[in-house]
Amino acid sequence: MMNSNSGAGPSNGGSGDGDTPRRTSRKPKYSKFTQQELPACKPILTPKWVISVFVLVGAIFVPIGVAALLASDKVVEIVDRYDDACVPPNVTDKLAYIQNATTPKTCQRTLTVTKDMKQPIFVYYQLNNFYQNHRRYVKSRNDAQLSDASKANETALCDPEKTTKDGVPIVPCGLIAWSLFNDTYSFKHNSKNLTVDKNDISWKSDREHKFGSDVFPKNFQKGPLIGGKSLNESKPLSEQEDLIVWMRTAALPTFRKLYGRIYVDLKENDTITVTLENNYNTYSFGGKKKLVLSTSTWLGGKNDFLGLAYLTVGGLCFFLAFAFTLLYLIKPRKLGDNNYLSWNKHPAGHAGH
Repeated sequence: MMNSNSGAGPSNGGSGDGDTPRRTSRKPKYSKFTQQELPACKPILTPKWVISVFVLVGAIFVPIGVAALLASDKVVEIVDRYDDACVPPNVTDKLAYIQNATTPKTCQRTLTVTKDMKQPIFVYYQLNNFYQNHRRYVKSRNDAQLSDASKANETALCDPEKTTKDGVPIVPCGLIAWSLFNDTYSFKHNSKNLTVDKNDISWKSDREHKFGSDVFPKNFQKGPLIGGKSLNESKPLSEQEDLIVWMRTAALPTFRKLYGRIYVDLKENDTITVTLENNYNTYSFGGKKKLVLSTSTWLGGKNDFLGLAYLTVGGLCFFLAFAFTLLYLIKPRKLGDNNYLSWNKHPAGHAGH
């Protein structure tokens, strides 16, 4: 009979020689973390527990939705689309009209206040079908150049608006700055001019960190094509707030950007005369331009979507709670014994029997 040890090697995986090093094991050191034995919350989804959660979520979301809708309803908005209305009726080629620098673009619009508007009244311009989130458009800027005067010659990523025809760097370079919105608005109420305050319309963090106080525009709008608004070369970029607002690109093709604030209360049925310069070319891509006057509440501007979203989720939770309650009462199912759950069992080898 063969010896039971004659064909077996040592248990450590070596050859049995005392001089042979032992093979290192890859087995991790035992711990509750590596063996996934840390304490954890393992809720048992009983019908009462599920129904209670749905009722609780519904009871929280529905009041928030109602409050958001009421706040949105208090916002007073005046929206006026003027891109078509400000083109003379005898003009057939709108693109040629807007591109002709010698043609006057001044236009007057009359707005009627539908409800009392408490100050401050926010003035926005709205663009439709303008894709500021296009990849090439978003990348066409140089943040180092915008924030540091010593890097004015850095125009990487700014194609195709990097330099003038003579090869001189443009500051600020890139398509975003080049396409800066250049329509202007002035307002009259009861034959009195309304002052539009354009201070603090941009983010404070942008003014202080992204646009340098020692960076001044140079050779701007002097490239092969003229884009939008020109910049004052005697003002640093940190004070050019229209530019700062414009360069915080929008995520959607329909967006509003803040133009300024009016600190005057307006009454219902008041009329406002708007004198605007219809300069910005939206006709080449089928865009729309709108002037928006709006008040605000604790929730911000008019936004019915947020309230409707809360109401929808809250209502759905109440519906599911009601449906599960009916199902539980009409056709109940017997629950299993919790003692058979894995965390209630004794560890192997330590059973009580």
